[in-house]
Amino acid sequence: MRAIPLIVALVLSLAGCGAIPGLPYRPADPPTPSRAASPVTSPSLSPAQSPPPDATPSASATPAPSATAEALTVPRARTAMRTWVAQYNAALKKRKWWRSNARLDALFVEGALYEGVLERSREGFGWKPGHKPINPTGTPTIYVPRPERQPPAGDWFIAKATYRDTKGHSRPHLLAFLRSAGQSFRLAVVTPMHWGQTMPKPLLDADGYITDMDDAMAAAVAEEYRNFWNGDRKKEGDSGYRLAKDSYSRKAFPAVNKGMYVGFAGRGSVFGFRTASGGMFFLFALLNDAKSVNNVLSEAVLVPKGSKAVQELGGSWFS
Repeated sequence: MRAIPLIVALVLSLAGCGAIPGLPYRPADPPTPSRAASPVTSPSLSPAQSPPPDATPSASATPAPSATAEALTVPRARTAMRTWVAQYNAALKKRKWWRSNARLDALFVEGALYEGVLERSREGFGWKPGHKPINPTGTPTIYVPRPERQPPAGDWFIAKATYRDTKGHSRPHLLAFLRSAGQSFRLAVVTPMHWGQTMPKPLLDADGYITDMDDAMAAAVAEEYRNFWNGDRKKEGDSGYRLAKDSYSRKAFPAVNKGMYVGFAGRGSVFGFRTASGGMFFLFALLNDAKSVNNVLSEAVLVPKGSKAVQELGGSWFS
């Protein structure tokens, strides 16, 4: 799994938004039923309609919750991540693994669906596969909400794991996993952390679970990124929040906007928690479309207590 460097992303953008003609992401297989992972979810978009300005894409049908599912704990989440990593690494050994929709659907959902698009794009350009095995060093840090605070349709958790990127640099990555009832965990969002940034300490309850995020703030912050990236930055601040001056998006936007950038229709789920210092941490992805995902911005952000300036801890753009 990888985050394309900005210069490579620009090459893909200038070549046609990274989507090779004739290679739609999911050309045949019906989408695997899934659901939004946090209380901050998204209403469905009709395929026959153009998304309104405030529309946000969502996963498809939500299966009924399972009464027999074990409550998700930190140890179980850590085991689930190890299982997913093993399956991911095994998939990379399969010839043209990115050509199997069933294989991709077993690994990715929501914002992470673009992982298959990345390799299909590279294949179209005649490049070698860019994904590398994930071999975490040390013990990943796991962030899990209380079982009773999980959405009825399933579970989610965030992991911070350190592993080598495609350039061979060891750096922390943030990954959000979710599962529908009766299904295995799949990757929903991933981004490397920016150099020099650190993960905020979460506010934990007495049992070691993360404390609920502010849902209204989560939706507003995600919408602020849509306002900024969708071209009319005069609307910046309309949600009540504003990107900090030294943010990755401010630096990337001028270069990215020179390419064939097509904009974001909405977002996937927002994952997050309250920090020990009184702020809010959010991890989410903006998407061009809920099913044909070929334009994605993954963001890990912090809103300090009492502040309206959103600070980016990690970010990855692909189009």
